Amino acid sequence: MATFRVGVGSFNIQDGAVGFGTDTAGLRNLRVKGVTKTTDIKVSGASTLTRYSGFAADNIDQLENITLTSEVGTIGDIVVGVGTSVIISSGSTVTVGTVESVSIGTHFSPPKGSIEERGQDFVEGMMRFNIDLNTMEFYNGNEWRQFTYIADIQNSPGSRGRAIITSGINDSSYMTNQYDFITITSLGNTQDFGDMVIGVRDKQGCGSAIRAIFGGGADGGTYKKAIDYVTIAVQGNAINFGDLTVVNVHNSALSSSTRGIWGGGYGPNLTNVIEYVEISTLGDALDFGDLSGDMSAGTGYHGSCASPVRGVFTGGTHPNSPAGDSVIRSADSITIASKGNSAKFAELTAKHQRNTSASNGIRGLVFSGRPSVLDISSIDMSSGGNAIHFGDLAQGAYSGFTCCNQVRAVHGGGDASPRINRIEFVSINTFGNAQHFGELSGVGQSFLTATSDSHGGLGGY
Repeated sequence: MATFRVGVGSFNIQDGAVGFGTDTAGLRNLRVKGVTKTTDIKVSGASTLTRYSGFAADNIDQLENITLTSEVGTIGDIVVGVGTSVIISSGSTVTVGTVESVSIGTHFSPPKGSIEERGQDFVEGMMRFNIDLNTMEFYNGNEWRQFTYIADIQNSPGSRGRAIITSGINDSSYMTNQYDFITITSLGNTQDFGDMVIGVRDKQGCGSAIRAIFGGGADGGTYKKAIDYVTIAVQGNAINFGDLTVVNVHNSALSSSTRGIWGGGYGPNLTNVIEYVEISTLGDALDFGDLSGDMSAGTGYHGSCASPVRGVFTGGTHPNSPAGDSVIRSADSITIASKGNSAKFAELTAKHQRNTSASNGIRGLVFSGRPSVLDISSIDMSSGGNAIHFGDLAQGAYSGFTCCNQVRAVHGGGDASPRINRIEFVSINTFGNAQHFGELSGVGQSFLTATSDSHGGLGGY
């Protein structure tokens, strides 16, 4: 005998094994509690259901998958159950503000595509899978940000935001073999980290969230190609990694989360060679390609920075070019995951000789390498084009260091006759002049380099 109770939250047909509401004893084929949707009842064309809040249908395989290919809205929950999926194509959206929740029984497939396929008219809260960065990302109302992925460093949170800095040459032309470090999020002076395998100046560095690697450099007039590395979270001396393909100095380095790259330089010979290593695997560098365009004849004293997709070499000088034509105003780029030659990417706001660069993956900053020029240029890491003025340094210098995390870029040291030990910083997302950060632990130094565990090439950090 069927029982109907209307207005008290229950509807039961026990003999037929159907029931809505609070009384579920003896029910088999259908149990419902809370929001109810089926493949025959679609709310604005955007919902399906297999399991939700007490719903346990035996015939799950009869429910349909749903693919959304245009803009749709729903006034209820999107529920994905066993054997079904909701796929939202790159050309569709679910109206923001009307979806209360997404319950996952199997998987939820958001839109996916490259950086170039993000399109326009972003809405705060949009989420997608970026196939260039190989990570989920979301739009926060101002910019696209990647979800943080914490792997091997999860037991060493104190290392996040740490930068490793090489020693250089002081005013007495004395060179040490010391690595120093700073915590980018905290103002302060450098501290001792450990020692290099071989003490050299101008040893260019890059790295992942785990490992910092430094290659090349010079000891007096002797040029080196050795690479060594340290584990960023653990203070201690460096360990041999391998060798560069070219005996080099005055080059520059950049990296993604997996690949470290050096480009250009001279010592003893001018070169346009680009070479790379896999950061997690010890070994010698391999050929990547060549610098081209304004840098095709070879260049030194240039800066470099990266997003997870793109590496950019900035400015520099042709030491053998006629006076007045030796300083480069442009920037070249490479795709880090694909070997090949560089291509012109941007035009800087000034000729940047002996500059340094940093990036949060979205914006690249180029810090002038001349004592008389205080300019900081800003470039768009995804589109290139002409740079714009970002702000000014308090004190200009050349052959200093720059490092960064996703929020802050730190620039320090360099030669301004005399050499300086001042460290400054800027907030990458906010245009403005540099502010005081701290001091180098020793007297003024130049021919410094640095890398961090949270730079722009690492994606979600």
